[in-house]
Amino acid sequence: MTAAPQDAGRADARRNRRKVLAAASKAFDEHGLDVSLGAIARQAGVGAGTVYRHFPSKEILLEAVLAQQVDDLVETARRWAARTDPAGAFFGFLLDVVETSHGRKHACDALTAQTSWPRPSLAASARRFRQALEHLLRAAQQAGEVRTDVSTDDVAALTVGCATMRAAHRDRNGGTRMVRLALESLRTPSSVTQGTGFRDTPGALRTAPRCEECGTRIEARSTGRPARYCGATCRQRAHRQRLSTAALPSGEPRP
Repeated sequence: MTAAPQDAGRADARRNRRKVLAAASKAFDEHGLDVSLGAIARQAGVGAGTVYRHFPSKEILLEAVLAQQVDDLVETARRWAARTDPAGAFFGFLLDVVETSHGRKHACDALTAQTSWPRPSLAASARRFRQALEHLLRAAQQAGEVRTDVSTDDVAALTVGCATMRAAHRDRNGGTRMVRLALESLRTPSSVTQGTGFRDTPGALRTAPRCEECGTRIEARSTGRPARYCGATCRQRAHRQRLSTAALPSGEPRP
């Protein structure tokens, strides 16, 4: 049985809307908010009339793009909650939010520059995002992995700061490392001591240990035995101390 013409028309409309949203999101990220609706239509592979039919103005299109991006993050939060433990889901999601926000400066500038935001559609998406974040936070707190004296607003503010720090860092790996260090402040002291790590990637990064000789923080390894010393100097110094201790007569205190 073939679909009714009106059903086929609705399906085409939904498909075109998704294409326009995807093209607009990419165009805003790459070229800023000055990009024209005509350029977005060409990138989406549809006529300008199709864009105007769904989004009569650029402001309405921008709101739809932002709402879609936030809703995508809500879905990301649900996937994290379903696939790993509460702490891993919470921190993995925050890292995803920071990484996803990279490159979306123009859209973020629009949100902060105009007092008319957030508008109804975006506000609804923002409420769903807050609920998803609060769910992950409460689960991680109940598991004893995240401090109980932080609120959803605290986490949201810290995540915004991490995104700014990540964008300002010239080196991507260095920026990600600073973000991880900032997010570590959310852990309970006991979970930091136990070395519970992020679960965002295979071979999860564990809380960095410290050199047994000088106390310097050591970058954790994803494979093999944990490092005990920060480098050859401390390793050799510890080796000499062990030799001198072994040479002492039994019962004589170490100098």
